[in-house]
Amino acid sequence: MARVKAYSGKPPAGLRPGLRSLADLKQIQQTLATEREREAAADALRLAVEKKRAAEKDLFSRAIGATEPLRRKASVVLTPEPPAPIPYQHQLDEQRVMRESISDEFDVTTLLDVDDAMSFRRPGIGTDVTRKLRAGEWAIQRQCDLHGLRSDEAREALGAFIRTSHRQGIRCVRVVHGKGLGSPGKMPVLKTKTQRWLIQKIEVLAFVQAKPAEGGAGALVVLLAPVGRQ
Repeated sequence: MARVKAYSGKPPAGLRPGLRSLADLKQIQQTLATEREREAAADALRLAVEKKRAAEKDLFSRAIGATEPLRRKASVVLTPEPPAPIPYQHQLDEQRVMRESISDEFDVTTLLDVDDAMSFRRPGIGTDVTRKLRAGEWAIQRQCDLHGLRSDEAREALGAFIRTSHRQGIRCVRVVHGKGLGSPGKMPVLKTKTQRWLIQKIEVLAFVQAKPAEGGAGALVVLLAPVGRQ
């Protein structure tokens, strides 16, 4: 009769400690296989998501095709346009004209030399100046003809003529006022006014009646101050 060996409580050889039977081993193997399948599924899902993101990111590039960076054109830095210059000189000229406005009511009788020509020289100017003017030692460089002008027109024309001539460095000019033969009563009205106006111009140093060949009683030879001196 066969003898039965009693169970000692130890697992058969080849089983891990803690495993009581082959059924336990199979259960563990199934659990591990399930975990591996789960991990593989997770990896596959992660790979699919990454591929989808890459496809969406590249969608615009695939739609427009190959691109090139824009060439950078040379640029010019534009400075703001400077403000218009303030016409200081023009303003000064206008102020000066206002200061030097000449009047028809100015009394010149005490300023004219008592002679036949009724000449004028500014204080500090010697008699030799008027003598040289009469002798023609200063060449006449420019002329202003007031013939045919009304009194107000002649005044403005003479003022502008003297101012411009002095600014340009002209020293000797002739002013033709006429002899008054066409005036009522044949009185040389413009002649007297021209003398008044010239005396009020600070650019004028002296004037004398022109020589007969240069207009005689119908014109004046005027000496202007040098530029920078008034």
